Amino acid sequence: MSSWRCPYCNQLATLISDNVDERSHVFNARDQRYLAIDTVIVRCPNEACKEYTLDAVPREVTWSNGNRISDHSRAALNIWALKPMSSAKPLPNYIPKAIQDDYSEACLIGNLSPKASATLSRRCLQGMIRDFFGVVEKTLYAEIQGVKDKVDGTTWDAIDAVRSIGNIGAHMEQDINVIVDVEPNEAAVLIELIETLIDEWYVHRHDRAERMSKIVAVAATKKAEKVQGQTP
Repeated sequence: MSSWRCPYCNQLATLISDNVDERSHVFNARDQRYLAIDTVIVRCPNEACKEYTLDAVPREVTWSNGNRISDHSRAALNIWALKPMSSAKPLPNYIPKAIQDDYSEACLIGNLSPKASATLSRRCLQGMIRDFFGVVEKTLYAEIQGVKDKVDGTTWDAIDAVRSIGNIGAHMEQDINVIVDVEPNEAAVLIELIETLIDEWYVHRHDRAERMSKIVAVAATKKAEKVQGQTP
């Protein structure tokens, strides 16, 4: 059994063998270099969801006398997410659609084009600053400066880092022969920051507003009961 979070319903679940299906296709890729394509299907045990994920994992294998041996100890050559194709987490519908779209697309192309993904994270960050703080300037740099006194120092440094890395994809270097790449793991770090900011800014604000509304509703109910009790 293992712990697993569903990318559709975002529920944490404990997987058992009934929820996981693994198959493998082995072939001679070239000159007796054998590869295996392992497919892994995981079904969400949540009755309200029941969605499934599908990943394909290529790896080198040792093939001897018609038997596959010693392959799972070898690192995967890649992991292809086929369903869902994106690692994007489901976002609540009170997050502005433009922000949801940029976030989802940044996740979708994180491995295919990390530079483009970083640019989308930069754009997503700009949309969040404008929407959440109401700070709109001519440049993202000026907008980030405008929220410096509204967030803690560590968060501000991370936000400015998104701008800096995103600029690599958004703007060509003055010397076109200078190539600065963004690695997939670097694009993933930017996406993690976007997810953190969505949680800290939007989700926490929404949850707090709901808690406050419940308190006000309880007080209103008690006041009404008190008035009703005093009525002859």
